[in-house]
This record gives sequence, C-alpha cells and structure tokens, in this order.
Amino acid sequence: MEPIRNLISKKKPAYPISDHLAEYLDGYGRLATGGVSYDDLSRYAGQAPLYDEHGDDTLWSTVYYGHTEQAEIHDQLRTTYALLKSAGDRSTVEHLYIDRVDLCLYGNTLPFRVRIVNRLNENFDYFYIKRADASRVYGLELEHILSPNSINFLTRVDGPELREQTIIEEHIIGLPGDAFIRDALPDNRFDQVRLAKEFVKFNERCFVRLLGDMHAGNWVVDITPDFEKLHFRMRAIDFDQQSHHPKRKVYLPQFFPPNNPVIEFGLTHLTEPTVDQYQREERALMAGRLRVTHTRYDALMEVMREDLIAPAEFVTQLGDALADHYGEPHFRDAVTMGELVSLSLELLLERAEPASARLLAGATAADVARDVIGGS
Repeated sequence: MEPIRNLISKKKPAYPISDHLAEYLDGYGRLATGGVSYDDLSRYAGQAPLYDEHGDDTLWSTVYYGHTEQAEIHDQLRTTYALLKSAGDRSTVEHLYIDRVDLCLYGNTLPFRVRIVNRLNENFDYFYIKRADASRVYGLELEHILSPNSINFLTRVDGPELREQTIIEEHIIGLPGDAFIRDALPDNRFDQVRLAKEFVKFNERCFVRLLGDMHAGNWVVDITPDFEKLHFRMRAIDFDQQSHHPKRKVYLPQFFPPNNPVIEFGLTHLTEPTVDQYQREERALMAGRLRVTHTRYDALMEVMREDLIAPAEFVTQLGDALADHYGEPHFRDAVTMGELVSLSLELLLERAEPASARLLAGATAADVARDVIGGS
C-alpha cells in the first residue's frame, strides 16, 4: 500500500474565489477593501534566512523592501491589521510598528508572516498574508462553524484572477504538533488519556468535514492549565487540503505516521467502547453547532455545492469511498466536493439527532435506545 505521506501532492492547484463565494464572504464580514495585498508584499528587494534561538534554520526567510516602498508597505500592513482586529479602526494601530516580514519558502501558498509590535510595551502579535485559494477559504469557514474554535480571517478580491486575490489570517496560538511531540508529550497517564481523547475528537472533526493532510506539522496544541492537570485542544492551522484529495485516508489524521506518538497513547489507554463514546460525543457537538449556525451553514453550502475545487475524477473516487464507508449510495451521485461535504454533514445531523427530537418525529423508544448518543 502506498504510504500516506505520498498520497498528497505538494503541488495542489489553488482555486480562485468565485463571485458567489465573494458575495457570501461579504455578507459575513470576511471581505476587506484596502490594506495590503499578496502582490504588494511580493515586491521585496531581498531576503535572508531566519534562524531560531538555537541557530537552526526555520525554513522562513526575512524579506526586505526598498527604502521608497518600505514606509508605504508597513503603513498598509498596519491598516490590514486594523481591518483584521478592529474593523478598520486606525486609532488602534497608531502605536504599532512592523518589526519583520517573513516568507515561508516551502509552504503550498508561500505565505508571508508579519510580526507587529506595540511600541508602548513591546508586546507583539503575528498575522499572515497568503495567496488566495477557495479550498482554504471553505476550510476556514467550516472550522469556524463546526469546531470549538472561532477563526478570524479576511479576503481581498480585487478581481477574478488568483493574483488579484489575497487571504489575511490571524495567528492561531498553540504549540506546533511536531514540536509538541518532540519536546512536550505528557509523561503521566492522566494527561496522556486526556491527550488521546482530544486526538480522537480532532480525528472525527477532520473526517466529518473532509479536512485533509493533518500531519503533526499542520496542527497545534493549545494547552490550558486546569485544577486537575492540563486540558489539551488540537487545532488545525492548514486548510489547503479542504475536500480536495480523492483518498479517504487523507482525511483521517490517525493514518499519518508523524502523529503516531499521540496515537500510541490512545492504543495504550483507550478501549474501543471509549473511543466510540468520544466519537459520538464529538458528532453530537458538531451537530449542535450546525443547528445554532444553520443560516450561515446553509448559505455556505449553497455556494460550496456549486463550486469546482477538485477534478471530477477526485470527486468520483472519494464519493465511492464514502459510500462504502457509510453504506450510503447517495455519495456516488455527487459531482462536486461541496456536495460530498454537504452529504457528510447531513448524515451527521441525521445520526446525531437528539433523542427528544427523534421521539417528536415519531421514532419509537426502541429506536432511540438503539441510536442514542453516548453520555459523559
């Protein structure tokens, strides 16, 4: 069998933001006018490798701009930060300055990372300027709707061509998964069980909404001290492979070897009934979020079902795999990735429906007892 790391192309094409998607983004405050564009930042005059505190190459390069352009670009970046953080209120950024602009040379979208500093107290923040990709936009929106994490991002759509479109994202706080696995894995059973539980839930969220390529370099761990040990939350940080790849396993983080140290905790500490319980709990939580945000979700699916963000043969292959997995032939009829995501989430709503709602719909008590979601 082909290794999972070889299943994902590093040259996934970017798809432009369509007029309909731009209209949706505008309706929900995701469309920006003004500020910086990706093309603006691409006019750098030079670059130098960026090293970490240990002297290791970070695979990012700090870029420099000509003297005549730097002041203008830095001012546009402050405006962009104001749009992202304070609805464009420039008064909130007058005391901020741009400390550094870095370029990631290995990322699929070649993102820029901007370090912005408060000159009054030296506190700093990061935000990202990326090439537009409709797949990524859908991934960000689905993360905002379906996960326990809110996502703050904007798009600039200055025209129909990719070079005229930009994504602006806030920094997602957390310890990168690969660094966490290397340096910070818990050594006591209690925290290992909590981490394994979170991975099961993360795995379930990714699969249900078809977010792929969640190896350890594409998620972070947000660690919160609790009165009993620590609480772990895994958060996706890369959304380029939102419902694009034809292989089902690509949407299951459990199949990526870099995640194995966390998976080992699950194999050691979790039983099959416990894993099933956590999966059911997460499906129920996602279904609840969909009900709360149904207007926004319906509007997003209306656009996504019509958008072409993967080759037709990819849709067919993944549809066949999902039909076999769920025992639902309707997946074979899908003609877009958006239809597959929509079918998956409709199935989620059907199978995670609260017991009370099923009784009201005419289900028997025996039906409810058979299908009820696992408890705490």
